[in-house]
Amino acid sequence: MNVNYELTGPDGAPVVVLSNSLGTDLTLWDAQVPALAQEFQVLRYDQRGHGASPGKPGPYSLKQLSGDVLALLDTLGIRKAHFAGVSLGGMTGMWLAEHAPERVDRLALICTSADLGPASMWRDRAALVREKGTAAMVEPSLPKWFTPELAGREDVVAKFGGMLAAADAEGYAGCCEAIADMDLLDGLGRISAPTLVIAGAEDPATPPAHAEQIAAAVACARLEVLSPAAHLANAEQPEAVNRLLLEHFTRSL
Repeated sequence: MNVNYELTGPDGAPVVVLSNSLGTDLTLWDAQVPALAQEFQVLRYDQRGHGASPGKPGPYSLKQLSGDVLALLDTLGIRKAHFAGVSLGGMTGMWLAEHAPERVDRLALICTSADLGPASMWRDRAALVREKGTAAMVEPSLPKWFTPELAGREDVVAKFGGMLAAADAEGYAGCCEAIADMDLLDGLGRISAPTLVIAGAEDPATPPAHAEQIAAAVACARLEVLSPAAHLANAEQPEAVNRLLLEHFTRSL
């Protein structure tokens, strides 16, 4: 699976991989790249079926989505990297940190969950999107992604509603099925990478309790809760997230 990617930053610098959430593409990280690229090579990519990455027929699994990352790292000759992911991207990061710990240096998990049931809800969403397309998810998603002040703002609707409507229906549905079938809770205690967990205080999709659960189970984890911030906290609170990511990732330099 060849995913679309962009690599920015100084040659020879440590690499930070940025992984997008369900329904977004690599431009989710637009506010992070300039800050991170001062210290790191920044590798952002589109999850399969999102942005310019092709979508194969689903269902998918987190193992497959994580395999896309490992294949990309192998193609680029990157042995080990820091990893930051939002929501589905964070789930991808947790899988990698457990099953391929030699490839993950430091880990940042933003507005994500190790257990986002019930599974039937995600399978129902997959069926809906296969029937009606991803445009059907724009109206219900934006109020979860952003607090009310931003959710209806014209530029936010244009950018984030547009990227969601442009996502491949089969790719989105397959990723929903990966979330439905994920089983990350038991593996959290096996994550050895130093981990930053960031939650949005107003996030209705993955409330702070989900972040607290992760931070309590991962031995080398710390938790930060940002407000105001809903599900896409890195887009809503870019300066705070940039500061936290830089602090976290530069500790190993």
